Amino acid sequence: MTPRRKFIQQAAALAGAFSASSLFNQLHAGAFEKAGLRIEGLAPEEAAGDEDYWSVIQQAYTVNPNIINLNNGGVSPSPKVVQDAVERYNRMSNEGPSYFMWRILDQGREPLRQKLAALAGCHAEEIAVNRNSTEALNTVIYGLPLKAGDEVIGTKQDYPNMIQAWKQRALREGINYKQINFDFPVENDDEIVTAFEKAITPKTKLLHITHLINWVGQIMPVKKISQMAHARGIEVLCDSAHAFGLLDFSFPDLECDYAGTSLHKFLSAPIGSGMLYIKREKIEKIWPLLCNDKPQSGDIRKFETLGTRSFPIEQGIGEALNFHNAIGPKRKEERIRYLKNYWAQKVKAIPGVQLHTSLDARYSCAICGVSVKGITPGELSDMLFSSYKIHTVGIEWENIRCVRVTPHVYTPLQDLDTLVRAIGEIADKTKA
Repeated sequence: MTPRRKFIQQAAALAGAFSASSLFNQLHAGAFEKAGLRIEGLAPEEAAGDEDYWSVIQQAYTVNPNIINLNNGGVSPSPKVVQDAVERYNRMSNEGPSYFMWRILDQGREPLRQKLAALAGCHAEEIAVNRNSTEALNTVIYGLPLKAGDEVIGTKQDYPNMIQAWKQRALREGINYKQINFDFPVENDDEIVTAFEKAITPKTKLLHITHLINWVGQIMPVKKISQMAHARGIEVLCDSAHAFGLLDFSFPDLECDYAGTSLHKFLSAPIGSGMLYIKREKIEKIWPLLCNDKPQSGDIRKFETLGTRSFPIEQGIGEALNFHNAIGPKRKEERIRYLKNYWAQKVKAIPGVQLHTSLDARYSCAICGVSVKGITPGELSDMLFSSYKIHTVGIEWENIRCVRVTPHVYTPLQDLDTLVRAIGEIADKTKA
């Protein structure tokens, strides 16, 4: 093959995720379209329970059949088409790393930025591609021009990495980091908004809001909090790690100023992929987390000076977007909510079992916390795995004591039936 022909072939492979030749179109488009005909015209809530349609989606994943993975709130597996894309670009990179990474694959970030912005409902110049929520949110936490005495308000139920980042900034620079406390579930937006409002002082500069609480799945009223904060001249940083790719929303609709998310959760993008959102007018004042030659520019790309990164992972995100969009964001949200309610509704009536998450659609979607009287969350999680091969995670954080259960679109109902049976049997044994 001549060098020119090889170059053309490699360029075509790069463009694949965003063209008719994408791996998704080759492997899944026809089957997805055919399956979609049976739910055509159905509202997303109605389509959520059509097992024939969702069986087609489930077949696109390669999950281990020997365990029941119900900890998708940590990291979700990628469908095979995304894995294949990463392998394709990895092979390309290793044919000549400095050439194919920097001169070919690096050119794919701009179309990727456009696709991510389309899903996020914002301008492409407000999106930076990075590696996870921690990196995205730390960029803002350490990049904000705060000074000693300035106040930031978060909650005790925020993600630990974010809490530690604010505490470190407080320790080094003397800002005041204050946390409020919630006893979830809370089924009243005004109660949550008022709690933040009461904590505000004349020195408050920013509210740190976790969009979907990772411990128990509580959905926070980010838009209402943002409106309250902005009326007082206060900015809002939104941790959307568990919400993006799960809930059907746009960042402008939330009215937050900054947000970060992990794409390897419910978007099912390659592991180690994330995204940062900053309103265009705010970019200039945020210092990049890693060095850049124009740190005070208004170019969102100043936050992508990461050095050598995994270009195959970045480009695999494109196929994850194809997969997600083919299902439909709202349809996907309602299916995962349906799965959560399917098992949670069944176990809540079991004596000795307690749910720690609302089943109201306004306040939860995928994640639900559960506990069994008489045993610790760690013991329950261990029993679920040792006796039933159900993988969950035990949560003991601040005032939260439960096992977090998180299904995904690939989860079949029979796995949730096994979970319900397991919790029932464990509760019976504990009671005895």
